[in-house]
Amino acid sequence: MQDVTARLGYRLKGAAAALRGAMDKALREHGLTVPQYACLELLDQQPGLSNAELARGTFVTRQSMNVVLRALQADGLITRPATSDHGRALPARLTDAGQERLDQARAAVYAIDQRLTEAVPASRRAQFLADLDRMAAAVSSG
Repeated sequence: MQDVTARLGYRLKGAAAALRGAMDKALREHGLTVPQYACLELLDQQPGLSNAELARGTFVTRQSMNVVLRALQADGLITRPATSDHGRALPARLTDAGQERLDQARAAVYAIDQRLTEAVPASRRAQFLADLDRMAAAVSSG
């Protein structure tokens, strides 16, 4: 039987856990969780996304995203209308305070991403990213 720690999935999970730990630590200093930060990033790029769209983009369930959105709204970092003309979707937008908090946290997160990037030799990065995409597709499709 093969050592589980030598398996690709185990190593990938270890890298993801290390990334999550580093991000948790960095974002705690800015009063954010990883899902909250990811939500703010998406809303900065695409204002007006719905709960479902944000959940898909941040890799959490809709129920979890609803909790994230309520916390961000309570902290004054996003706004959402009380009602919507389009069914149940309540489009979210960053407030000025949300943009400021995102800008402050972004430098810390990008520094972590830079450390990840530098860990892969520049000559292999494009292939590595393509490999990651193929791995995700391989397990997503069945």
